[in-house]
Amino acid sequence: MPITTILKDVIREVPDFPIPGVLFKDISPVFLQPELIKRSAAALAAHWFDAGVTKVVGIDSRGFLFGPQIAAKLDAGFVMVRKKGKLPPETIEVSYALEYGEATLESVRESMVPGDRIIIHDDLLATGGTAEAAARLALSLGAEVVGFSFLINLTFLGGAARLSQVARDIHWLVDYEK
Repeated sequence: MPITTILKDVIREVPDFPIPGVLFKDISPVFLQPELIKRSAAALAAHWFDAGVTKVVGIDSRGFLFGPQIAAKLDAGFVMVRKKGKLPPETIEVSYALEYGEATLESVRESMVPGDRIIIHDDLLATGGTAEAAARLALSLGAEVVGFSFLINLTFLGGAARLSQVARDIHWLVDYEK
């Protein structure tokens, strides 16, 4: 059975979480099945085998679940991009707008350097604001953003169109139309 079909069967939808009207996509059941973890990581990495990726950037915190596995399969380094105040200095930061306010992401300054070819990974693509901010952080350090990687894309929120302004290659395994 294709990995996308299996994932859609396993990912749990939780209505009205964290607020009324939101249909939350719970990926935690994926991590109860070792074979599904392996197959998901392999499918996420396979798309990037010929892209010359030198680093995978994982976004705090669910980008840390598959990000290091993708990096290992690509023989690339792994970079954590975290919420402000979670990494030791010297960090570089970028602030960005959310639907309900503002947030700041940080990375260790020397984690990405000119010449690095990176992909940015997170569990879910919604509006694309957080991934776009991570890309801005990488670009400010001189890295090239090769593309974006997600387990899930909520296509109805338009995040892929937003991210296509930064990099053309946007890859995900499962999408939801609503």
